[in-house]
Amino acid sequence: MAAPGLVALVLVLPAGAWPNLGPPRRPYVHCCRPPWPPGPYTHWSDGPWVGLPLVRPTIDISILKGEKGEAGARGHAGKSGEEGPQGSRGLQGHKGQKGQMGPPGAPCQRAHAAFSVGRREGLHSTEDFQAVPFDTELVNLDGAFDLATGHFHCKVPGIYFVSLHVHTWTFKEAYLHVMLDQRPMAVLYAQPSERSLMQAQSLLLPLAASSTVWVRMFHRDQDNAIYGEPGDLYITFSGHLVTPASEL
Repeated sequence: MAAPGLVALVLVLPAGAWPNLGPPRRPYVHCCRPPWPPGPYTHWSDGPWVGLPLVRPTIDISILKGEKGEAGARGHAGKSGEEGPQGSRGLQGHKGQKGQMGPPGAPCQRAHAAFSVGRREGLHSTEDFQAVPFDTELVNLDGAFDLATGHFHCKVPGIYFVSLHVHTWTFKEAYLHVMLDQRPMAVLYAQPSERSLMQAQSLLLPLAASSTVWVRMFHRDQDNAIYGEPGDLYITFSGHLVTPASEL
């Protein structure tokens, strides 16, 4: 009986089916491998480095930052620039609260000046021009009116109201002037008549300091006279300050 034969089985496998089978392989080395990292003159478009990202080194400056130094000395102020155009007006603000009442002011010291005099005796003209004297003092503030001369001497300059009242004599002419210094400012006149009349004249005059106001009788061809008697006051001459010059 023949000895049993050996049966050899040959397995035909595709290449790479069992990578761990067979002798170990040596690593594949390309004979023209470029150096790494590429040199400064290596073109990235040449060789196997095409498409690789460009790596740039970075430095964290915060690591190298030192401590904060002290503030330096303040420099000189620069020149002022040119003035710009005026801006538009802003919105009106809210109304503020009412303030407290202040202390009372000093009382108003208004100047005063006035006179009022009269003559009880009648008077006939004896000269071409003569001042009319007075014998009765009604009001004479600060003694500014001189009865003997018939002159009011202004001490407070300003605007004055002046009035003259006389009673005419029957059959005699009444011809008088209200005088400012040496200038006739207004006339009081009445023709001779068989009846006596009460005549009046009034006006406003601007008086300076030391100005004088008085009444002048004018003598003409006819007898010039004003009537008076001791019992009654027929002749009056008055004036008072309306507005002082300081308020004009």
